Amino acid sequence: MSEPVRLSKRVAALAGCSRAKAEQYIQGGWVRVDGEVIKHPHFKVGEQTVEIDPQAKLKVEESITILFHKPAGATLAVSEDGHRRAPFELASRWSEDSSDVRPLPRHLQGLTLLMPLDREVSGLVALTQDARVWRRLSEDAERVEQEYAVDFSGALPDDALRRLNAGVELWGGRSVACKASRQSDTRLRLVLSAARPGQLGEICRAVGLSFTGIRRLRIGSVSLGKMPAGNWRYHDTAKRF
Repeated sequence: MSEPVRLSKRVAALAGCSRAKAEQYIQGGWVRVDGEVIKHPHFKVGEQTVEIDPQAKLKVEESITILFHKPAGATLAVSEDGHRRAPFELASRWSEDSSDVRPLPRHLQGLTLLMPLDREVSGLVALTQDARVWRRLSEDAERVEQEYAVDFSGALPDDALRRLNAGVELWGGRSVACKASRQSDTRLRLVLSAARPGQLGEICRAVGLSFTGIRRLRIGSVSLGKMPAGNWRYHDTAKRF
């Protein structure tokens, strides 16, 4: 009886490929051990039957971007290297995600959070491994529109919309203008560029708005859509922010 070896080593020998590619086959769900799909490259195998799906395909590894619906009250932890740990599991991928990307553990590693939201704000956030997306949402952030839904209670002050559209002067003398419109008796729509953490609440308070919730609906041309809070989906790389 042979000594047990790592599944990745056995697959590499079967496929005549590198250990790295063997791990991609395994993590992609293309490998069965005694008929059962095993996705852990370090799984030990001895005399078991190891099979690679004949339809197995390896895509060129690309840096991915994940779109996450951050719930209100959630925070994103920072790892020691300055990257963000994904605040979700592979299993919380949105069931209606239309991308054909096969989820892999590496997709939740080395992510950088862009355009973060305050703790009390919910909505769309982007986490990426892609330097192009990083440049767009950091170096060009001043030109990227963001759309928010603001729920409020009580009466809307008479001049609130006018002041929001004209520009609200915040602490430090910075004036921030929005495209503001009323969506219902208890909801406003705000569109602005270069929104910084903490500013949405400050803007609302400056015009006397008692807000009960703020949700980001859009970053650039990418929208949250109907994705539920706590779910995530892959960003279509063909669509720019």
